[in-house]
Amino acid sequence: MGVDDEFNGRSRTPSPLPAVHESQLPREHSLFRPRHSRRQRTALTAAVVFFCTPLVLLGVGVRPAEFENRKLAEFPSISSGFGFFTGLDAWAADHTPLRDKAVAVANGVSRGVFGESPQAPRSKQQDVGGPIPVPPKDPSADRPDPTAYVRAIEGKDDWLYLGFDVEAGCEPNLPLPEMFGRLVRLRQGVEASGRKFVLVVAPNKSTVVPEHMPARYFGKTCFEQARTEFWNQVGPLTGAVDLRPGLAEAAREAGRPVYSKHDSHWTHEGGVVMARAIADAVQPGLSDDWEVEHGGKVQLPADLSKLLGRTDSVELDAYRIKPDGESVRSKPVKGDPAAAQQVTQDLVPGMSNARVGLLGDSFSFYVAQYLVAGFSDITLQHSDAVNSEPLQVAQMLARQDVVVLEVAERNLVGGINPLLNPSVIDLIAAELAKHPR
Repeated sequence: MGVDDEFNGRSRTPSPLPAVHESQLPREHSLFRPRHSRRQRTALTAAVVFFCTPLVLLGVGVRPAEFENRKLAEFPSISSGFGFFTGLDAWAADHTPLRDKAVAVANGVSRGVFGESPQAPRSKQQDVGGPIPVPPKDPSADRPDPTAYVRAIEGKDDWLYLGFDVEAGCEPNLPLPEMFGRLVRLRQGVEASGRKFVLVVAPNKSTVVPEHMPARYFGKTCFEQARTEFWNQVGPLTGAVDLRPGLAEAAREAGRPVYSKHDSHWTHEGGVVMARAIADAVQPGLSDDWEVEHGGKVQLPADLSKLLGRTDSVELDAYRIKPDGESVRSKPVKGDPAAAQQVTQDLVPGMSNARVGLLGDSFSFYVAQYLVAGFSDITLQHSDAVNSEPLQVAQMLARQDVVVLEVAERNLVGGINPLLNPSVIDLIAAELAKHPR
């Protein structure tokens, strides 16, 4: 059959392919292809190591650490629709084993080799404020121009601040009027059941000790505006207890700030101030005769340092509270903050016998031993518990005479506290209404 036969529509029968894999043909054969080249094997090995190492670490008990002053992202719900896919990134990033160690390595390399902070931008938005003149002695002047939010703000004299303080003020989940309205709604629901409601706001470190903030940082203008509006309105609109005067007085007496240099929380002096304020809000003048004495020193890991890959600790003065001047009633509170922890003790002068339920955040549990000193029966629980067990939390509050809510300033300004959820507010109000006081 000639070539013309093919063009006449009579194609030749193709010769059969070899009966062996192309990688087993002689190298001289035109169809020879290696099964895996060296580059392919290297790539496959790297892929196996990359994807399997986290699984192996999880299998031997290595768990991801909460080192960013927040809870790890939860696995997204399938019912979230497309949000299931967009939420996977945050979940996967948070649950990578040894991520905190990787941050530490990145910090060492970035600072040691390149002489700059390794923090990655958290937003590409432009600052609403314009250029800010930098005082010549401000060490922040030597850092690159701020172009995005960061997890930890590096201030003067090596002071650190939580970046979310700024981000919450500039990009809140709720406008301030709506947030205030929901707090009022919660107060009304509690008080309608015959109970007392006490709202305590734990001020941001950037609010109480702003003098070490850098001269320039991303979001400065909108953050300072939001902070001013918040403090001008939170007391008159919601009846919140203002701790700032007490914290300022405690700082003068101690001769130092009541917030730590490398941690976002207050010191134990701040905890004593809050304990007194709550006791007096429940029963005016209750803490007037308290005796507070020094109780040694404690060392705790600094949360802000971890965000920069550093390992620092803070040394704090601890205290003992004697409500009657003789009996120590401050005591450690151990256990999982997500679970309701009831603390009971004998009643002495300077203590209230009202049953108190306190929902708080990290500021409360940082100094929980002082919150129990003024009450013979108090139950503490982290407010995040309402995300998973709202009914159980409502039932715990229904057993109390007084409901206390402590919230960090940034979580109210940002509108992210779970007690701001209207369905949670309605559930609590309904459960308390079933058991009026």
